[in-house]
Amino acid sequence: MTIEKTFIKDLLVIHPTVFEDERGYFLESYNKKALRSNLDIEFVQDNESMSHKGVLRGLHFQKPPYAQAKLVRVITGSVLDVVVDLRKHSTTYGKHYKHILSAKNKTQLYVPEGFAHGFLVLEDHTIFSYKCTSYYHQEAESALLWNDATLSIDWGIERPIISEKDKIAENFANFTTPFL
Repeated sequence: MTIEKTFIKDLLVIHPTVFEDERGYFLESYNKKALRSNLDIEFVQDNESMSHKGVLRGLHFQKPPYAQAKLVRVITGSVLDVVVDLRKHSTTYGKHYKHILSAKNKTQLYVPEGFAHGFLVLEDHTIFSYKCTSYYHQEAESALLWNDATLSIDWGIERPIISEKDKIAENFANFTTPFL
């Protein structure tokens, strides 16, 4: 397993070691001991979604005290994964990071607490999986508008398929971060 740091502190790209032969492949999608030097966390919930090409989910997060760190990956298909740093005292507050996650590259992204997270589905029948450090709490869920002008994220699509909830998400200019 190789861990790559990004320009945003604590945001990590994880490349699992993949063993391939004529039968297929094997990889460890999570190994607490291998990640311990970079992450001292405990995951408590696994989630999975299946989406079609053109679906955009996000930019979601849970407010403290129910904030979640996530380890995200794609099982089948591919996504453009995007995170936004919402940590008030971070030097990269309001900056975003994008990465292609796919079944082919098997790359994972560790998203710490204090980030909004979203993804654009690039292939039909994409299965997205993520581990969370906190349980889902509906009262704590929140979202930023995916196409917010202040964030200036180039998703590469003009009219994605989005939920009603994501259509009315908060603008970053009006946002007061709960992440200190």
